[in-house]
Amino acid sequence: MNAGTQCFPLYWYEETKQEKTLFDSLEEPESGNYVRRDGISNFILEQARKIYGSKTTKEDIFYYVYALLHNPIYRTLYAADLKKMLPRLPLLNDSSDFWRYVKAGRELAALHLHYEDYAHEAAGVVVEINNAVYDNYEVTKMRFPSKDDKSRIIYNPYITLTNIPVEAYEYVVNGKSAIEWVMERYQITTHKESGIVNDPNDWAREQDKPKYILDLLLSIIAVSVKTVGIVKGLPEVEFET
Repeated sequence: MNAGTQCFPLYWYEETKQEKTLFDSLEEPESGNYVRRDGISNFILEQARKIYGSKTTKEDIFYYVYALLHNPIYRTLYAADLKKMLPRLPLLNDSSDFWRYVKAGRELAALHLHYEDYAHEAAGVVVEINNAVYDNYEVTKMRFPSKDDKSRIIYNPYITLTNIPVEAYEYVVNGKSAIEWVMERYQITTHKESGIVNDPNDWAREQDKPKYILDLLLSIIAVSVKTVGIVKGLPEVEFET
């Protein structure tokens, strides 16, 4: 985990030397020195079950929250508050809307957890390759042809991606599209003070996966398009102002 950040997991494991109680689970990990703690409180679970039924689980609430935090209206309406404090999230009155959010949250989580697996699903994106061999899959710095044309990415002098859907750039993470994060992070850089060179191609060479960075970029394009599609399908919710 990065220092100075906060994490809100579904559950975590807490080290303990005390004797376990009837309410503690020591099934995972294998060592008996850890107790599993839930990130979702019993209080909110009871409140949710009153509205959505007794079969509602803490996992359902977790994925509901994950989807709700992708709601563009919520994020815009409370943008100023979200910069100063933790999100305040309502429980929806409409049960059907709640379960649609749960379903969407599970789909979004699956996409974002397995983001490297979707290169083959970057539908419509054309990879133009000019006599590419192993070395030609390496990157120095990916770029757009111009600041006004993001439908193409010049991967390197030998490879260009074209026909990138404009909606792919609507999936924004921390103020920047996920695609542009990959383009920024996967470039060769030199630390000014130490002179140490950071070359993202090193890992691809070590793992004998010459196309890793290209496949990652294609996967992020596909994940971005799918994410935007799921988010646009979220039920409309009226939030209090």
